[in-house]
Amino acid sequence: MDRRLLIKIHMYLAAFFTPAVLLIAISGGLYLVGVKGQVEEQILYSKAGAVIDSESSSLQADVDALLREAGVESPDYEYVKVSGNRLYTRPTSSDHYVIESTAAGLAVIQASPSLQKRMIELHKGHGPTVFKTFQKVFAVGLLFIMISGLWLGIGNARLRRPVLLTATSGAAVFALLLI
Repeated sequence: MDRRLLIKIHMYLAAFFTPAVLLIAISGGLYLVGVKGQVEEQILYSKAGAVIDSESSSLQADVDALLREAGVESPDYEYVKVSGNRLYTRPTSSDHYVIESTAAGLAVIQASPSLQKRMIELHKGHGPTVFKTFQKVFAVGLLFIMISGLWLGIGNARLRRPVLLTATSGAAVFALLLI
């Protein structure tokens, strides 16, 4: 591939994926320093004595029926995630519903995540399918950006030594952190 073309592709991809890199860096950095975001939960409906089989083949239909019974006219979600005694409608990167099973029965809870919590959910891959597809393309694009940047640096006689030293240093630090 021609060097000029490689530089153009590298630069365009880097510019295109900058917002995604910022989302990952900001949300992940805030999460690591303890800013994890909140989810505001409001009970919409309770049904005493009710149970829901989380292993049922008709789980999504059962959840739809319960949500309609709770007054949710047209439930909009992609799938149901089972976690302990709670069922979550996904994606959880936006307003969603939680069905909590207790000894008393079932509770339908409307959950509204804060902006930071929404970013964390996207970061974790809990967003809509179209966003997850974008994340897969982003992963390939980021690999291309990193490898092409390294390749371009090594291919330049003036930059070769500092690029190789920096890449080796980065690999050594990463290896030490894995131990």
